[in-house]
Amino acid sequence: MHRWSSLFVPTLREVPSDAEVASHKFLLRAGYVRQMGAGLYSFLLLGQRSLNKITAIVRDEMDRIGQEFLLPALLPAELWQQSGRWTTMGENMFRLKDRKGADLCLGMTHEEVMTDIARRELRSYKQLPQIWYQIQTKFRDEPRPKSGLLRVRQFLMKDSYSFDMDEDGLDRSYALHDAAYRAIFTRCGLEFVAVEADSGAMGGSQSQEFMVYTEAGEDLIASSAVTGYAANLEKATSRLAPVEDLAPTGDGLPELVHTPGKAAIADVAAFFAISPAQDIKCVAYIAHTEGASGTAGAQPVAAFLRGDHMVNETKLLGVLGAGELRTMNGDELEQWLGGPAGYLGPLGLERAQALGGPGLTVVVDRALEGRRNLVCGANRLDYHYRNVTPGRDFRWTVLADIRNAREGEDAPDAPPGTAAPLRIGKAVEIGHIFKLGYRYAEALGARVLDANGREVTPIMGSYGIGIERILTAAIEQAAAGAPDGNGLALPRAIAPFEVVITVTNVRDAELLATGEQLARELEAAGIDVLLDDRDERAGVKFKDADLVGIPLRVNVGKKVAEGQVEVVDRRAGKSVDVALGELVTHLQKH
Repeated sequence: MHRWSSLFVPTLREVPSDAEVASHKFLLRAGYVRQMGAGLYSFLLLGQRSLNKITAIVRDEMDRIGQEFLLPALLPAELWQQSGRWTTMGENMFRLKDRKGADLCLGMTHEEVMTDIARRELRSYKQLPQIWYQIQTKFRDEPRPKSGLLRVRQFLMKDSYSFDMDEDGLDRSYALHDAAYRAIFTRCGLEFVAVEADSGAMGGSQSQEFMVYTEAGEDLIASSAVTGYAANLEKATSRLAPVEDLAPTGDGLPELVHTPGKAAIADVAAFFAISPAQDIKCVAYIAHTEGASGTAGAQPVAAFLRGDHMVNETKLLGVLGAGELRTMNGDELEQWLGGPAGYLGPLGLERAQALGGPGLTVVVDRALEGRRNLVCGANRLDYHYRNVTPGRDFRWTVLADIRNAREGEDAPDAPPGTAAPLRIGKAVEIGHIFKLGYRYAEALGARVLDANGREVTPIMGSYGIGIERILTAAIEQAAAGAPDGNGLALPRAIAPFEVVITVTNVRDAELLATGEQLARELEAAGIDVLLDDRDERAGVKFKDADLVGIPLRVNVGKKVAEGQVEVVDRRAGKSVDVALGELVTHLQKH
């Protein structure tokens, strides 16, 4: 029997000054965690019990579709060098050397390690499909740890990997994970949404994130209540309303106009008496890429889009196949575009595009396709062009969607003529599934024999769940709809205890004996129970029970003389009197 008087539960009455979001405040106040350093947390008793329950749910659902492994967290550089990610992971990876000078890292993810096992052990199509998973600590040298457990440098993750013979097999493995993830998050008591997403540094094609809406989130989600469309803003698209093009001036060909001091989009629009949607904006970058040999390179890029749109750098990275972007400095702008910031445009770049080696890559957003008579910079201080028509007056290297979708724009799947405005909201990612394809199997040389005896490359998928993020998301979600601000209101499945039996006066021998007997009965019935036998005032105990997030409280007090106890539902904010002999049944049905 767990007795509160014997446990270490260091609750805090005051909100820590450095805690910003609800989950961080309550995790500290309720004694779930203590901070050791930036992005580093120790889980105490209550926090660890919740993590164990979450892990048990994850393991139960994953065991239905896969096999559990445990891989090393300390990894040799060679595997990452073979996949090409030793360089592209950049400063996010913790790197070190052993006493012999060999390069090592702390694992952020384990695609390479799982693929290494596959290439050593899998020989035939008869051994496929395979789904392997682990629940293990991961490391990321997060540059700005904050928001409690939402942005940390050490975290617990369930990561799994599938190996199939073909795309049909991968579709089945992906669907199995999709169903398992939905079951996991539902059992953990979360309200979640599945959204289209970018695969990020792992690569791959089809990608889906599981998100929980909360103001504490750092991801932005675009969704439509009309069509059900939902996507991470990094991936989201939208249907644009038609924009009226300008009438041509003169002969209709590009006309150079003196625009002194008009570098900002708003100033240009006012000068020409146009809308920013009738202007072409340029954002110039140096993209860092990695060649097949593993050598890094720098690729100059000029991105052009409507003046009222913003570049989505994740989309642009995907178009370029690059790892990182940085904006060009003044010297680089002069070298590649021949003009200063604020006056950049797409005309006259043919020579820079045609250069050998890293010639200028011109990326044009699809929203400019088919437009006519636009205004743009002239790559010359204090000058712009008007009457510029994409496709006629300039060419591009790539035409692609590289803009951010905006709130109020219609969902891309809305039927013609149907309004389906997008809502942009903050959310926390709790899980991510994506199809890796052949990237890692090919890079590491994994091969199996097919039914005809031919050597083929297996196709892979990768699937992750943030264990601590489930706890954090549950706290944030509960805090947003809690009946009061007195503490946590965790779902029963992941609370550190399901029920707390609060003896209002432990100096009353009858009350204490009743509380102990009820605790034994609940324990025998398989209910996770905590007996609050502390010699404290009843009000203090009630507040502590609310603070630490135990969803059901049984008050053993004066009503015992009438054969009853009070059952308080923390999440519903309601209470009911229950007969002593019916308590177990009541709580089992609750």
